[in-house]
Amino acid sequence: MSDETIYTPPKVWTWDSESGGQFANINRPIAGATHDKDLPVGQHPLQLYSLATPNGVKVTIMLEELLALGHSEAEYNAWLINIGDGDQFSSGFVGANPNSKIPALWDHSGKEPVRVFESASILFHLAEKFGAFLPEDGAKRTEVMNWVFWQMGSAPYLGGGFGHFYAYAPEKWQYPIDRFAMEAKRQLHVLDLELADKPFIAGDEYTIADMAIWPWYGQLVLGRLYSAAEFLDVESYENVVRWAKEIDARPAVQRGRMVNRTFGEPHTQLHERHDSGDFETRTQDKLETTD
Repeated sequence: MSDETIYTPPKVWTWDSESGGQFANINRPIAGATHDKDLPVGQHPLQLYSLATPNGVKVTIMLEELLALGHSEAEYNAWLINIGDGDQFSSGFVGANPNSKIPALWDHSGKEPVRVFESASILFHLAEKFGAFLPEDGAKRTEVMNWVFWQMGSAPYLGGGFGHFYAYAPEKWQYPIDRFAMEAKRQLHVLDLELADKPFIAGDEYTIADMAIWPWYGQLVLGRLYSAAEFLDVESYENVVRWAKEIDARPAVQRGRMVNRTFGEPHTQLHERHDSGDFETRTQDKLETTD
């Protein structure tokens, strides 16, 4: 390494330029709203403001699974928050989530609206509300929560760590890529060992633990994240691949992946969802034309 490549941190860090990379225009060291704009509100008690990133997909899968179980009160409006345009910094969204990250949920079903932010908190809120996908038994419930919290603590190393330096950073540096690739593979091995003798991550039941983990690690081994499947040799994690494919085949998961999606093939996108019929009609204001 030459002297020109060595970075010496200043005594006090200051933000004097964009950091570079794909998301440089939305990264900043301060919080709060940048502009005034109210969030839209639809006809259902549950109002979701999101984008079909892995964290957003967790919640739309949960909502579609609840509806598939017959919980009609889980009907929801899903409004698109385009993070590339800075929608998450509107006064309305900051009011829903002061951390300015998707997804955010307003639950209007009670006497007073309840805001719910952080994807795991939304999963837990919905599981408690509808009595589904979270066991009542104490030990089984704790095991589910173990894995939900594992995902929340581990995925930043996969996304902000490996994903950023491998796929999005303006320059490719071996040290951070090696460091986070090693951690991503360690995490995949953790899951592979756990799934060796059980169908789902927390045991015999499909739970919010699977819904939390699958959008990140399931889609990674299915080749949908960072174009990194070959680089990480994901096929070697046979138990994770088996689990990922089985969950991917669930109709509610397939619907959940579409909601608030603005990328990929047009037929996989549903920019906004306001009722179940939207999956069939996908009107032009919600889906790009293919002409």
